[in-house]
Amino acid sequence: MQHISPTQIHTDLPARISYLQSFLGVTSEDGEALLAAAPLIAPLIPTILDAVYVKLLTYDITAKAFVPKGTDYEGEVVKNVQELTLEHPQIALRKDFLKNYLVKLVTTKDLSPTSPFWTYLNNVGIMHTGLPGFKHRKNRPDLRVDYIHMGALLGYVVDICIGAVMGMDVIDNATKCAVLRALNKVVWIQNDLFARHYVKAEEGEVKGLVTPPSEGDKVEETGGCPFSGN
Repeated sequence: MQHISPTQIHTDLPARISYLQSFLGVTSEDGEALLAAAPLIAPLIPTILDAVYVKLLTYDITAKAFVPKGTDYEGEVVKNVQELTLEHPQIALRKDFLKNYLVKLVTTKDLSPTSPFWTYLNNVGIMHTGLPGFKHRKNRPDLRVDYIHMGALLGYVVDICIGAVMGMDVIDNATKCAVLRALNKVVWIQNDLFARHYVKAEEGEVKGLVTPPSEGDKVEETGGCPFSGN
């Protein structure tokens, strides 16, 4: 029986990723499956982006995250959620952030526990909690998106990807299965890297372990949230 330290998986990101990968059965073949599928998935990304933002703009409770001015946006801002459309420049910019996020999911070559990829996904989780620490968020309103919306969005993205991959005629069923299983594992780890920054300390967990990123740390090289663009 393998021993897993309750304290370590809550305080050390590589240890947490290592445990999750072991539990979910993540292997090098998963990374290879995602890389192999990248050329097929890339042309679908614009369609996925439109579907995601149509969904996010369907509800006022999710659309309100897009009303404040985005980090790198210098144009005209909307006054309320009713003014938001897919064609608005601010939404177009934010779609670019999500595009970069989706590209990372299928082009990352290193899925080892110490890979910067997991630090990136962990920072995506941190920044949605409203915690300070990101240099590009300094002097801007707190970015807080409730976990229910983040979890629902991940589920929606996976559902779209399942439909897209299963509808591909150029790959066989074995390849489709490998791609979807790999994507599912990565997204569930992302889900955990959201949840760990929202949930209250569990029994046996050391409290106060959610540490903001170091000064200057960014989710993207250009800064910004891949979901809301802040």
